[in-house]
Amino acid sequence: MAGRLLLRTRAAALQLRSSAVARPLPRAMATGEGIPTDEEQATGLERRILQGFKEGKDPYSILTPKYYSGTKEDPQIVPVIGEKRLVGCLCEEDNTSIVWFWIHEGGAQRCPSCGTHYKMVHHELPH
Repeated sequence: MAGRLLLRTRAAALQLRSSAVARPLPRAMATGEGIPTDEEQATGLERRILQGFKEGKDPYSILTPKYYSGTKEDPQIVPVIGEKRLVGCLCEEDNTSIVWFWIHEGGAQRCPSCGTHYKMVHHELPH
C-alpha cells in the first residue's frame, strides 16, 4: 500500500516537472545588457593595461619577451630609459656565475666572456 502511494506521487512529480516552463533567473546586474566585460568594468592600472593591449602595445612588459639569437645581426634587446645600462649574462645554461658589463648607446655590444650581442633600445615609461 505504501509502495503504491510512493510510486503514484513520484509519477505525478515527474509529470509536473516535464510540463513546467523554465524561466530565466533574474540577474543581479539587470540593465538589459547582461554582465559587463572586463574592459567595461576595469579601472586604474588594469584599464591602462587592457587599453595598451588593444593598441597592440605591452605597456608594463607583461607578455613573454621575443626570443633573439644574440648574433650581431639579431642581438638581444635591452630596454633602457637612460644612456647606459648594466647587463648580466649567464654565458652557459648551467653556469652559476654572472658576467656583468655596461652597454652604451650605439650598435650591438658583445659579452666579454661568451660573445653574445646586446643592443640598447629606448623604452618609454607608460605614465
